[in-house]
Amino acid sequence: MRLLSGLRAAVRWISLALLALLIATPLAQIVMRGIFNVPMAGAEELARYFLITLTFLSASYVTQQGGQIRMEEFQGLIAPRPRWWLQLGIDLAGIAMFGVLCVAGVITILKNLDNQTATLEMPFWLFMGPLALGGALLVVETIAAMLHTWRRKRPEEKHTVLS
Repeated sequence: MRLLSGLRAAVRWISLALLALLIATPLAQIVMRGIFNVPMAGAEELARYFLITLTFLSASYVTQQGGQIRMEEFQGLIAPRPRWWLQLGIDLAGIAMFGVLCVAGVITILKNLDNQTATLEMPFWLFMGPLALGGALLVVETIAAMLHTWRRKRPEEKHTVLS
């Protein structure tokens, strides 16, 4: 459990750094172009990379915090026992879907090891790595959520998180 806590903390700090980079990159492009009249080559591709990386890596943190869409209002209309089974089924479906996402990312990377992105000439494995890693992190967090629900022997109560 300590390893999982450390991983969660690392994901949180990396996500914050990626958010800062996502904001700073277009700002730097605006300053370079507007003040110095020198466009920053590759700024759009770099900002896109930060956005993709932020989205896939921080998704596991969002899942752990309960911020994913759960349709809790509809689940609240279901009796506790069927709702518990439904929540376990949702977690199992999530594990399968995120597992497929991770495997697809790994296969895509392996098939394109010699390729690179157009503008920045970034290795393709680096560009697609966040997809595979994010899928794996989502599998881990969804398994943790499912095990928590399973051990409780009752459904999770409504706890909408607005952050």
